[in-house]
Amino acid sequence: MTLEPDRIRQLLHDGACDKVYPGAVWAVGNPDGTHATGATGVLDPDEPELPMRTDTVFDIASLTKILAVWSTIGALWEDGKLPLDDALDTLWPETEGHPLGQVTTRQLLTHTAGLPLRANLKNLYGTDPQDIRDGVLRETLHCPPAQAVEYTDRAALILGYLAEHLSGTPLNQLARQRIWEPLGMIATRFGPLPADIAARCAPTERDPDTDTHLKGTPHDFSARLLGGTCGIAGAFSDLNDLATFLRYLLDPAQIPNQPGFGPAWVEESLQVHTGDLEPVRGLFWHPAPATDPAQGTYVHYGFTGTGMWINPTQDRWAVLLTNKLYYTRDRGPLTDVRNTFRTLAFA
Repeated sequence: MTLEPDRIRQLLHDGACDKVYPGAVWAVGNPDGTHATGATGVLDPDEPELPMRTDTVFDIASLTKILAVWSTIGALWEDGKLPLDDALDTLWPETEGHPLGQVTTRQLLTHTAGLPLRANLKNLYGTDPQDIRDGVLRETLHCPPAQAVEYTDRAALILGYLAEHLSGTPLNQLARQRIWEPLGMIATRFGPLPADIAARCAPTERDPDTDTHLKGTPHDFSARLLGGTCGIAGAFSDLNDLATFLRYLLDPAQIPNQPGFGPAWVEESLQVHTGDLEPVRGLFWHPAPATDPAQGTYVHYGFTGTGMWINPTQDRWAVLLTNKLYYTRDRGPLTDVRNTFRTLAFA
């Protein structure tokens, strides 16, 4: 297997020229470090003199689910505080007597919990954080657990609440203390960002209230509604931090300080847990199809245009960060770029 960085550079350059995204940064590596990296395009089309850089900070959107929720849930599991197959009502008094109480943590992590697919928290529950929490935890299920794989942001929101309950610590502090600080992920934090860091952040979609592109403020409405921190989205990071995180997943010995989870959680997560149900899922990670050239690769995407991949068999990881949301919510053009990027990085 031979990595061809020039083909990746051309692919991502063409994507910027075609306005799939204003700019992109990327890297491919193994447990020892980064083997190839690059940046293309501009940070903000309104300021074309500012190039996209490898130290640009991105709204990572649903990658928050991995960096903050999956990782802290893994730490609690390894601490022995969270059996994956126990009903939530045996662990969490808030769920007792409610439909969610019959659901397990594993079902939340595989999107097989039967949760409602609706996600507009304000329309459903108002703006008070406690009312939102109560509404989410007491909502009727969409279908019985373990019957279907249906992606919903609610799973990560609920798991974030669960992590806070079991640890007695707010999610932003828990992720920072158990995961990000031990790994030296100094650029990773929940928003809104301080002004000096926001200045080097890639802008995302236009805010209708201000008629300006969001920059340093989470694009996700649920995250903004809950003050910037929630299990769904709201975190910001950069290429170096994500590379460090993925290197640790492949070989913890390469990283001096150990976060709250280790190889046991990684191994548990990067395998199929959905049986005969489709689409197949690991624990918050989903695998490339068996027919894919990059078989054995697991991925997680962010709606803003971010993505990270890991393949334990090949001992390889990859990160692609874009701010495609600056232009559009249409996923089609970026999906094509991502698929080709994955093939070039792993096939």
